[in-house]
Amino acid sequence: MTDRPYILGLTGSIGSGKSTTAKMFSDAGVPVWDADAVVHLLYAQDKALIGEIGTLAPGSVVDGVVDRQRLKDRIKADPALLKRIEAAVHPRVQRHREEFLAKQAGPLVVLDIPLLFEVGADAICDGTLVVTTTPQEQRRRVLERGSMTPETLDMILAKQMPLTEKAARADFVIESKSLESARKAVHDLIAELTGDSGQDA
Repeated sequence: MTDRPYILGLTGSIGSGKSTTAKMFSDAGVPVWDADAVVHLLYAQDKALIGEIGTLAPGSVVDGVVDRQRLKDRIKADPALLKRIEAAVHPRVQRHREEFLAKQAGPLVVLDIPLLFEVGADAICDGTLVVTTTPQEQRRRVLERGSMTPETLDMILAKQMPLTEKAARADFVIESKSLESARKAVHDLIAELTGDSGQDA
């Protein structure tokens, strides 16, 4: 028997339903660590990081916080900049994650990491869950938001590991056909991972 929670890594792709599924875990009382939210927090509050990014990417800091769109524009103009930004951001994100995990005492925690497999974060997880949907539904959901062009979506998808490949690597897969089916799958998985059969072999 372990004295720490089961760490479930949650990922998906843009428009797959990952964020909705993460909220279902949270609503069910499971602590969820959101990598993207932590980056938002750091870009707004970590003065040392904000200063570092301001030096690396002049013009990307506005009113004392990192402007993500301006930073994206700078990286688009100078792709080599991405590695330097990641070198500044990733250790801070990792430290935040470790502090989060150290505080957890329940049977299960979820790490919501968009690029879970791409950055190798699945190595720290006991199991991985991919939220998936059809390519057609994925495009429909994203483009319906009205905040992204088909060209931008194609560019984002080209950088991400295909959903089918993520699903093949995952220990668990939830297909987000409907809110009801996804919520049932989440509750079933929580029961499986926190029950005796899920903790002790």
